[in-house]
Amino acid sequence: MSSVPNVVLNNGVQIPQLGFGVFQVDDEQTTGAVLTALEAGYRSIDTAAVYGNEAGVGRALAASGVPRHELFITTKLWNADQGYDATLTAFDTSLAKLGLDQVDLYLIHWPAPARDLYAETWRALEKLLADGRTRTIGVSNFQPAHLQRLLDEGGTVPAVNQIELHPGLQQAELRDFHARNSVVTEAWSPLAHGQLLQEDTIAAIARRHGKSPAQVVLRWHLQFGNVVIPKSVTPERIRENIDVFGFELTAGDMEALAALDRGLRTGPDPDTLN
Repeated sequence: MSSVPNVVLNNGVQIPQLGFGVFQVDDEQTTGAVLTALEAGYRSIDTAAVYGNEAGVGRALAASGVPRHELFITTKLWNADQGYDATLTAFDTSLAKLGLDQVDLYLIHWPAPARDLYAETWRALEKLLADGRTRTIGVSNFQPAHLQRLLDEGGTVPAVNQIELHPGLQQAELRDFHARNSVVTEAWSPLAHGQLLQEDTIAAIARRHGKSPAQVVLRWHLQFGNVVIPKSVTPERIRENIDVFGFELTAGDMEALAALDRGLRTGPDPDTLN
């Protein structure tokens, strides 16, 4: 069993605080990477329809021998499939590729605001939740205005908002909105695609703790209370990324990392991607 602590979502479901992401991993390579992650102790796996590797995740889950109740599987609805009926159809496709009869978390991948379908799409996710086909529902890359619309229209409060988040893009306003509305913050690109790992500040903290720069950044996320999903296909790094529970950053370390915030976005702007 994994030693990763759980975070309790707003409907009582628990999600491991550290999981494994498979963004930009091809389908064949995904199977081996996920098997390595499961062997290393990860129990949360995060994929998406648009990644094209849900089937690879499914093969790994089937081959791993890990009991289903120990796993937390997330996938996401792509923008082109938004809309009530289209969402239900897309979910069926994702479930079939994963080889599962239920996922643990289903997310709207982007708000795609110009399409103006995310509120209708959310109602489809609520149906999937009510029907027991997903244990919880959430969103990804939603800004405060998008979240506020869902809250204003009533119904289910998203359990999670998965956003780009790392020391170079700390998203304080959005994290504060989450905290006030019982939405868990989940970080994608937690290492800024490696762009921050050569920072002198991070390197110095890593040396003091005898850890790698990546381990320092992942520990920063955990101490913030974020759920975090690092990605790697290198077995050594997969194992290293989960070995972050035996040390703690000091208040001074956290202050030094806070000073790295500079609006460094490595992915698309959620207000303009449609």
